[in-house]
Amino acid sequence: MLCPRAAMILNSIARQYISRALPVSSASVVDDCGLTVSSATIRNEMTRLEEEGYIFRPHHAAGSIPSDKGYRYYVGTLKDVELPLAEQLLISHLFHQVEKELEEWLNLAVTLIAQRVHNIAIVTMPRPAAGQFKHFELVLLHDNLALAVLVLRGARVRQQLVTFDQVMSQADLAVMANQLNAAYSGLTRLQIRAKKVALSPVEQQVTDCLLEMMKAEDRQEHEELYIDGLHFMLNQPEFSRGQRILPLMELVEQRRLVGVTVPEGLEGSGVQVIIGQENKAEVIQDLSVVISRYGLPDEAVGTIGVIGPTRMPYAHAISTVGYLSLLMSGLVAELYGGNPLSS
Repeated sequence: MLCPRAAMILNSIARQYISRALPVSSASVVDDCGLTVSSATIRNEMTRLEEEGYIFRPHHAAGSIPSDKGYRYYVGTLKDVELPLAEQLLISHLFHQVEKELEEWLNLAVTLIAQRVHNIAIVTMPRPAAGQFKHFELVLLHDNLALAVLVLRGARVRQQLVTFDQVMSQADLAVMANQLNAAYSGLTRLQIRAKKVALSPVEQQVTDCLLEMMKAEDRQEHEELYIDGLHFMLNQPEFSRGQRILPLMELVEQRRLVGVTVPEGLEGSGVQVIIGQENKAEVIQDLSVVISRYGLPDEAVGTIGVIGPTRMPYAHAISTVGYLSLLMSGLVAELYGGNPLSS
């Protein structure tokens, strides 16, 4: 934990750098915070913040910039951020002016987020929540080759070939399938991974195959992506040279953007913030993601979020994504019936 003065200085540096994209000097911190201490005292505090990894200087004579650790601390101080009531009423009014069609709502949501946060906005079509295991079979094709057939809730079927290191019989496969059916019935991929089950090496191999098939099915939700705000991203000073935006553009063209940016295990309600190197995918480790689920639990769930540089207006991004996810959940509930995800 930082002392109150150090926390105030760090938050001042974060706010000013987010606003102006220029390294922040000690004199600027004094002016911003209204502190009655000298610039030398502020410089000493900033030196300690730099030693502890919260800030850094792009070069020796420059002011300071927040690191990922500094942004994480700053975001942690943003408690209960909400859009102003006037903005909430305006957004709600806009949604109720369009046709009661999901596609219209998704287009409006992604446009509003991009315009308000000035970064890339993404929204995915709500789909059935993470696939739930229903039934599994193994069909022997050759001595050590079998076809794995996985049936998920909602009549979704996946198939995959499995090659064993030993000769198997159909009877062996049937016993194994029955054991896995009993152990995993009704579970999602993450629940299966977390469940402690004593497995033989062959059973572990088949379970890994199951998990891969379920992961591939869960990824299908990312195919229907609504995106806006690329032009805002191109105007950010971090991407002025164009080179840093190319990997992101490739993700968009290859329809892999959401699959890369959505954190593993994003479930339930609430906004999550993933900063810089907290992202598991190396290609987006100089970006931040503010993201949430919306829709109907266990029925139809989509993703809504913002992607931008780590120098992101976090308070506005969090409040905008949070409100839009709540509003969209209510609209989806009106359309399909059911209880929406709550914030």
